Amino acid sequence: MVKNFKSLALSYKSTPLEIREMVALSESEIKQLLARFKELTNGEDFLILSTCNRTEFYYSSEEILNNLIITELSLLKGLSNSKKLAEYFETIADNNLAVERLFRVSMGLEAQVVGDIQISNQVKRAYQWCADEEMAGPFLHRLMHTIFFTNKRVVQETPFRDGAASVSYASSELVEDLKNTMVNPTILVVGLGEIGIDVCRNLAGTTDCEIVVVNRTQSKADAMALECGFQSDKLENLPDLVDKAQIIISSVSSPEPIIIPEMIRHSVIAKYFIDLSVPRSIDTSIDNVSGCMVYGIDDIQAKATSALDRRLEAIPQVEEIITESITEFNDWAKEMVVSPTIKKFKSALEDIRKEELSRYLKKASEEEMKIAEQITKSMMQKIIKLPVIQLKAACKRGEADTLIDVLNDLFNLEKEEQKNLK
Repeated sequence: MVKNFKSLALSYKSTPLEIREMVALSESEIKQLLARFKELTNGEDFLILSTCNRTEFYYSSEEILNNLIITELSLLKGLSNSKKLAEYFETIADNNLAVERLFRVSMGLEAQVVGDIQISNQVKRAYQWCADEEMAGPFLHRLMHTIFFTNKRVVQETPFRDGAASVSYASSELVEDLKNTMVNPTILVVGLGEIGIDVCRNLAGTTDCEIVVVNRTQSKADAMALECGFQSDKLENLPDLVDKAQIIISSVSSPEPIIIPEMIRHSVIAKYFIDLSVPRSIDTSIDNVSGCMVYGIDDIQAKATSALDRRLEAIPQVEEIITESITEFNDWAKEMVVSPTIKKFKSALEDIRKEELSRYLKKASEEEMKIAEQITKSMMQKIIKLPVIQLKAACKRGEADTLIDVLNDLFNLEKEEQKNLK
């Protein structure tokens, strides 16, 4: 169990967006794949993590399952060239490196925006889905809970998660601040390029407001609105939508501004424009309209850059916490190797205890039996304690095999186990 954890991973670092989009998996697709892997493999632990920046498979198996995974993925997504797809995936066949990879991904060290807070929630959902499909064994359960505890330490002990370190996240954070000064505002998101999509996903779940999405391609706006629980509208209605909304976010690529002062036909107490476009898609003269304020890309970027600098400085602290957590996890994993031997050892001694009690206390009274039970159980615990401590210590030193063999020989544990199975 300790030596067989592996990873097959594709991420933004080596894979273009069009390929990442092709292999991105929904919850239902992940569960379909987990069901197939449960049917086709002997793997006990199987985690599938899929976001806009990565699609990664983690599993425990003596075999490397790359071909099976990529074949099933290609069949599910209707992709014909699985051999070409395989070139984008990185294989990590070493247990320790695969564990470290999952820690680093879960903490946000491997994120496109270092320390991205979304990744921890995405990992939790991936874990929940594999647990739902009964594809998480003791190893993965313990690993994931160790990761969640490590993430908590990172948040509490370092500035690694402080502030908004991406333009889209900084924008959504600004929107939240502005929204809190209003009563049920309407938020308009114009443009669904990469930044616009990220903004929408960061705003998903926002309450006490109405969010409307507009895009040149109507089907894309409809799909994003469905995914995030927003409304969609037509680009031709942009003037009316701008006039109605209290917060307008635009990331449209356009040589000329598409949002202009003439679209503001009614007087306003407060109206905010966030322009994430280069060139700018919101006319800067809107800043001169009473009650209106324009935030440009430089304003947002400065906020994001400052947060990113603090996160980068905190990386050594995060890596130190991860190292401590992995060490503790590995100690537990090593102890799991001797757990069956400890169980058999206890069972063998318990059999001896019961046999001797049965032999010598046939005519004993109930009170005498009770006393004998207490005495012999106490003796058992004292006898067992030292070998168990020595076994666990030997595990940490990587020397458990010799002690396991000694216990097996002394108490004939293999024979005892076979007897108990009959």
